[in-house]
Amino acid sequence: MGDVWRGIEVVEHACNIPTLMMGETVENVARGVDTYSYIQPLGVCAGITPFNFPAMIPLWMFPMAIACGNTFILKPSEQTPMTSMKMAELFVQAGFPKGVLNIVHGSKDQVNHILNHPEIKAISFVGSVPVAEHVYRTGTTNLKRVQAFGGAKNHMVVMPDANKNQVINNLVGASCGAAGQRCMAISVAVLVGEAQQWVDDIKTALSMIKPGVWSDESAAYGPLINKQSREKVVRLIKSAYDQGAEVLLDGSNCHVEGYENGYFVGPTLFNNVSVEMDIYQEEIFGPALLLLKAETLDDAIQIINANPYGNGTSIFTNSGAAARKFQHEIEVGQIGVNLPIPVPLPFFSFTGWRKSFFGDLHSYGKQGVRFYTETKTITARWFEEDVPGGNVNMTISLK
Repeated sequence: MGDVWRGIEVVEHACNIPTLMMGETVENVARGVDTYSYIQPLGVCAGITPFNFPAMIPLWMFPMAIACGNTFILKPSEQTPMTSMKMAELFVQAGFPKGVLNIVHGSKDQVNHILNHPEIKAISFVGSVPVAEHVYRTGTTNLKRVQAFGGAKNHMVVMPDANKNQVINNLVGASCGAAGQRCMAISVAVLVGEAQQWVDDIKTALSMIKPGVWSDESAAYGPLINKQSREKVVRLIKSAYDQGAEVLLDGSNCHVEGYENGYFVGPTLFNNVSVEMDIYQEEIFGPALLLLKAETLDDAIQIINANPYGNGTSIFTNSGAAARKFQHEIEVGQIGVNLPIPVPLPFFSFTGWRKSFFGDLHSYGKQGVRFYTETKTITARWFEEDVPGGNVNMTISLK
């Protein structure tokens, strides 16, 4: 339901497109000369989307692109193709002409075709870092406009003055919600000072949740998307043992009754983690939480800024001064203060930094409008027969 409703919010934002596409004007930039601009569509645009939010992420893209006057080609994940087909059916039922929104299924070959097709002017991509970088480099080499959202390693800084119950409740949901399969999941908690004493409480809270199927109302999250994803998580859990982390909860042997062949992983918790370990270096993309320790807020900021990703981060504190210092010094694009997952509402833009984003203009919001449009600027002067003419620079005399 969250996947759908967050997408609907972007649709509502796109319905406000006339005010977002208003140009600018200045009267009398020189005597009798006015300058004004129009915002116009690019043409054919395309989106390549992942499996984890099959409604929301396409809805980040095609409503904005089409409302700006473009046509759109959507290549959904081959693992979750049905949601896009349903949205396309609803799109036609709503009265849009055929050919405005187009769905293309496939995998690598279809992505490369989109990247190389000369008529496609702009590409929006969401996926893993290696693929995001490939999409960006290939698309821009072909002179296309590209926004490519990659992976993440999102940290939550926990200050000792924070409300412990609020911190723990938010950590549970932010780390294991959606089975950890989201680019804004909190996968690292940096415990500052006396907050390091909360490890046992965090373990207790995580151990109380369980995965399950959609019809199980007591289940906190579902399975991973496929066998390969589960194998990656299990491999990283094993590496944590080998590299000296303290594995407080190990979800690799999780089984759901009646669904023994499902790709389930139980809540997993690592303590005494160092930044050199594989579980820190790689994006786990599973229901796992790493605990790091820092003596001061400055130490915590240094840890986060040294990480190559910059998608999202948050701080839990009752100190306005600490929060202000954090939000000004941290080198991450989206920051939450006493909020674990700071995904902005669609009238702002989704603004990941560093290896979490390749491009110049971000998704939805005002930046999304600029991404799917081009600006035309007109400088005009009108002559009146009864107004004497004057000398004008850069004119050609016609005889």
